[in-house]
Amino acid sequence: METLTKKKLYEAMFLVDSADAGSDWDGVIAAITKILNRAEVEIVSIKKWDDRRLAYEIKGKSRGTYLLCYFRSDGRKNQEIEKAVQISERIIRVLILCADWMTDEDIQKDTPATKAEKEKEERETPADTDEEQEDFEEEAEETDEIETEDESSPAEAVALTDDALPAEEAVEEPEDLPANEEDEEETDDSQQKEPKAAADE
Repeated sequence: METLTKKKLYEAMFLVDSADAGSDWDGVIAAITKILNRAEVEIVSIKKWDDRRLAYEIKGKSRGTYLLCYFRSDGRKNQEIEKAVQISERIIRVLILCADWMTDEDIQKDTPATKAEKEKEERETPADTDEEQEDFEEEAEETDEIETEDESSPAEAVALTDDALPAEEAVEEPEDLPANEEDEEETDDSQQKEPKAAADE
């Protein structure tokens, strides 16, 4: 009678060439998935962990991309996975550790790569919003300036109209009237004086 072995959770860190990961990410994921499927393990998750410079060159590579994988297995297939990685042309190294103590929340936590992507998105989004807000404020200021100019235009027009009137004419008219009146009075006085003089003669 066969005894059923309980499957444990394992954490595997795969190392691949950064250039290969950047040019053919789907191909790298497919290569890792193929090795795990051959080992007949239950894949829980595969995601990018980080892209870093290596402490020393491995197979002529100075920079590598790490992929974090969680799978469930009875442990007997782990050596098979390691041997498959050794002969793989796309995968440089792998490290498998038991992670049976981890919870689903621990598995779903962000990696350095996913954190960097989220921070990048957060930085870009507020920047766009600020630019839109600045554009909106500038348009509002321009509109206020135009409205202010329109409101002051009638007053300026009246002022210009008043200024356009010749000041001399406005002043001369009142002076001319009294001058004419004096002339008329002088004329009347002279007419009155002449007959008197004639009468005296």
